[in-house]
Amino acid sequence: MTDLKLEAAKAALQYIKPGQTIGLGAGSTIAYLVNLIAQQAELAERLTFTSSSFKTTNLLADKGLNVKAPALLKHLDIYFDGCDQFDTELNALKSGGGIHTTEKILASMATEFILLGDAAKFSTQLDTTYPLVIEVLPAALQIVLHRLATYFPGATIKQRISTQKDGAVISDNGNMLVDIYFDKLIPLNELNISIGMIPGIVEHSLFYRMAAKAIIAGDDGVNVITPSHQ
Repeated sequence: MTDLKLEAAKAALQYIKPGQTIGLGAGSTIAYLVNLIAQQAELAERLTFTSSSFKTTNLLADKGLNVKAPALLKHLDIYFDGCDQFDTELNALKSGGGIHTTEKILASMATEFILLGDAAKFSTQLDTTYPLVIEVLPAALQIVLHRLATYFPGATIKQRISTQKDGAVISDNGNMLVDIYFDKLIPLNELNISIGMIPGIVEHSLFYRMAAKAIIAGDDGVNVITPSHQ
């Protein structure tokens, strides 16, 4: 059986050129891409990498690749990452890992933000399958929860609680994470603005019109999708 994530990673490798600075997110497709790069020693030694993911950063280091912290960089040639779901305009929800703030920073630094994954992640339009995740300053948690409940009365709003320890999940930045499960689809442009305008919210997991292309592997092979708004 064909490993679709591996096929997507193979296709992504073709976009990487010597001398580039490459940003990488998290997930199994990204791990495949790191392994493929490491196998091409001549290319690998002429690349610089950074990542939004602790796990990916460790993998890069284990492979002996040149890794820099995001804070030391101001530009990326390409940022590769997966997502939970994306639509025809390449709007994406990245709700699982809770590292969307750093992911969004790296995506905004890149000349090209490229989504990677399998065809199961594609939907004609984003729906309510996955929550919108927000990162919240601890001092603002209660007022943010109150504002969200007021603005979105039909939504289910839950602070993310750890299953591995007693207490809340804390982001890499020392903040709280809140999952918002909407009862109906809200226009994405409105959602992108309204959530971002609430004081105390650091970032949210909707990547609105940020991706330049998506490399998607399915039963019909690998397809490259670009949004019509470009």
